[in-house]
Amino acid sequence: MTFADFLPLILLALVFFLLIIRPMRERQKQYSALRQMQSALKPGAHVMISSGIHGTISTIDDETVGLEIAPGVVITVARAAVAEVVAPDVIDPEA
Repeated sequence: MTFADFLPLILLALVFFLLIIRPMRERQKQYSALRQMQSALKPGAHVMISSGIHGTISTIDDETVGLEIAPGVVITVARAAVAEVVAPDVIDPEA
């Protein structure tokens, strides 16, 4: 058997790696970073949830987060809904 006989198999394995395995690893890294960020949440942190609502964390439970979206207005959302922690200066106080 020559190298030319194995070339289609090698090319198929390379395409499989580039189209399936590598993107899956990148998604797993992103998911892991998101879960790490969500587990490190603390009261007082300014966050944005996945629907785009900004607020300050007032309470934290194992599964839920109390999010103050306006003075005196606290909503309860799933902890997994927190998409990112934002800097306080990013939140527009006039909005």
